Amino acid sequence: MAKKLRILDTFKKDYKRLPPKIKEKVDKHLAFLVENPSHPSLNLHPIRGTKEIWEGYIDFHYRFTFEIDGDFYVLRKVGTHDIIKNP
Repeated sequence: MAKKLRILDTFKKDYKRLPPKIKEKVDKHLAFLVENPSHPSLNLHPIRGTKEIWEGYIDFHYRFTFEIDGDFYVLRKVGTHDIIKNP
């Protein structure tokens, strides 16, 4: 069974600030996450120094972070690569 998304307020706030073209990419990549988490463009991996927080790629400059909680991907943050410094 596919996991569902749970979106934290921090992610929603970050998302609102993104340029429209990046929002389109985020939406597309979140669909990949739900439908096929092995999709190569996501490049999912745990963030170094953490065991529970994962990073996914939107494009060369933008990333998103999430945790896995049972049947949910809990979306934490989205933005430029700098978000990884404070996931």
